[in-house]
Amino acid sequence: MNDHDDPLAGAGLDTLAIRAGIHRTAEGEHSEPIFATSSYVFGSAAEAAARFAGESPGNVYSRYTNPTVRSFEERLAALEGGEAAVATASGMAAILSTCMALLKAGDHVICSRDVFGTTTNLFARYMTRFGVSVDFVPLLATDQWRAALRPETRLLYLETPSNPLCEVADIRALAELAHGHNALLVVDNCFCTPALQRPLALGADIVIHSATKYLDGQGRCVGGAVVGARALMDEVVVFLRTCGPTMSAFNAWVFLKGLETLRLRMEAHSRAALELAQWLQQQPQVQRVYYAGLPGHPGHGLAASQQSAFGGVLSFEVRGGQAAAWRCIDATQILSLTANLGDAKTTIVHPATTTHGRLSAEQRAAAGISDGLIRVAVGLEDVADLRRDLQRGLAAAG
Repeated sequence: MNDHDDPLAGAGLDTLAIRAGIHRTAEGEHSEPIFATSSYVFGSAAEAAARFAGESPGNVYSRYTNPTVRSFEERLAALEGGEAAVATASGMAAILSTCMALLKAGDHVICSRDVFGTTTNLFARYMTRFGVSVDFVPLLATDQWRAALRPETRLLYLETPSNPLCEVADIRALAELAHGHNALLVVDNCFCTPALQRPLALGADIVIHSATKYLDGQGRCVGGAVVGARALMDEVVVFLRTCGPTMSAFNAWVFLKGLETLRLRMEAHSRAALELAQWLQQQPQVQRVYYAGLPGHPGHGLAASQQSAFGGVLSFEVRGGQAAAWRCIDATQILSLTANLGDAKTTIVHPATTTHGRLSAEQRAAAGISDGLIRVAVGLEDVADLRRDLQRGLAAAG
C-alpha cells in the first residue's frame, strides 16, 4: 500500500484520534458501533476451522477478537506510532500480559523504583515466583541501570514522568542502554499519553497504558493497553487469548470516544497544572512542589525536549508530615479524594497511605515519598476555584 491508498497516511494527531480504526458496517453508521457479542457465527464449518486455525482473518471469540476493541487498538497504535496495540482489562493487566508474554524463568528485569506501588508489587511479589529476578534502581541513576544489567536481562521498565514525584527519565539514553544488551525498553506513558510524548519515537520498544486515566478522561471505565512492534504484540495476543485479561467492547467504545478529544484535554490539563504549581510554590505551608513544568525542577529541560507539554499531575509536600497532609486533604471541598487520575474532575490523594501504601516505609523513603506528600491530578475546572479550594486545605494544614 502506498500513501495514496491510505487516506490517513501522514495525518496529524487530531485526525488520527478521530478517524483511525474506523471500519463501518453495511449499516453506514457514523459513530463507531459497540459489538456487544461474545461469539460470532461462521458461514460454514470450513470457515470456522480456518478462523480458529488463524488461516483466515476475522472474529472468533470476544475474549481476543472484537471489532470495537480492535478499533480502539488500531487508533491507539496510530497515535503512539506503533505497529500494533493489544487492549487489556486494566493497566495492571497490560503490564502482567507483557511480562507473561515476553519473560520466562531465568530472565532478569530492571525496574525503576519510582513506579506505581502496585507495579512494584507485581514485579517483586509475583514475577519472582516464576523465576524472574528483578532489580529496582533509581529512575535517574543511569549508572545504576547500567550496573544492574546482566546477560539474562530481558526488560528495562519505567514510568516517565514518574508517579507521584514527576521525575523525568531520558528515554533515548535508556533505550540505547537496553538495546546495547539485547534487552527491551518498556515505558509507561500514562501521565503524558501520545498527545504529549511518544516513547516509541524516542527509542522505546513497548508502551504501556492505563486507559482508565487520560485515554478515557472522565473516570468512567477501567482498561489498559500495550503498544509496540507487531511481532512483540503477537506474543501478547497469545497470552490474552489463553488467559483472558480482556477489555470489554463497551469500555473500548468509551476509550474510542475519549481519544477523540485527547490532545485538547491534555493541553488544558497541562496549562492548569502549571498555573497551579506556580501558585503552590508561593504558599508558606508548602515545602516543595514536584512538577516538571517548573524551571527549577531537575527534569525540566529533559521534559521540554521529549514532551510537548508537562502534563496534569503535580505533587507537593506540606510542612507537618502526615497529620498536616491529611488535614489539608480533608479540608478541600471541590477536589475529589480518590486515587484515580486523568479525570475531568481534579483529584487529590495522599500517596504514602494509598497508592504507595503497600510499600514498606523503607521502600517509600527510597522512592522519595514522604508522609507530607500530596498528589493532585489537575482536572478541567476553573483554576481560580481550584486555588481557593487548596487554600482552604493549606489553611487547615497549618
